[in-house]
Amino acid sequence: MTHERPGWDEYFMGIADKVAERATCGRGRSGCVIVKNNRILVTGYVGSPPGMFHCDEAGHQMIKVYKEDNNVCQVKNEIIYKQLGTEHCVRTIHAEQNAIIQAAKHGIALEGSTLYCRMTPCRVCAMFIVSVGIRSVVCEKKYHTGQESEEMFHKADIPISFFSDEIQEYEK
Repeated sequence: MTHERPGWDEYFMGIADKVAERATCGRGRSGCVIVKNNRILVTGYVGSPPGMFHCDEAGHQMIKVYKEDNNVCQVKNEIIYKQLGTEHCVRTIHAEQNAIIQAAKHGIALEGSTLYCRMTPCRVCAMFIVSVGIRSVVCEKKYHTGQESEEMFHKADIPISFFSDEIQEYEK
């Protein structure tokens, strides 16, 4: 039997999936690994700040977020923008944010690194990623509202790649 050695992207994505097992929000058990020169710098997973309750203990802390999309409809000769409402749990910190926070806490520079994560980072995570100088992002799949992040990465000249075109959806 021949052993098939994984490529670097598969290897680090597998580690990100393992890190996700520590996540404490059942809506998005996600993990993140940030790597430079094929060496792991830091990891992060979805979880509450230290000393705070986790979703697994206290339940989700949901908020409804409205975002205007590009769809318009004509009503009595007035154009109104449809609003898409989505629910988000705000009890926890995203895996990408936690990894960046851990790097800052331990004095680890992320300039020129690669970030591996489960799905397209959200808009806030994307801003953090751009700001700390991460040079590329590798995702397992796409996030259903990730287009704005993808555009931000494109404008910042940060390549983003996906293992799959599958879209991660959440209930509500």
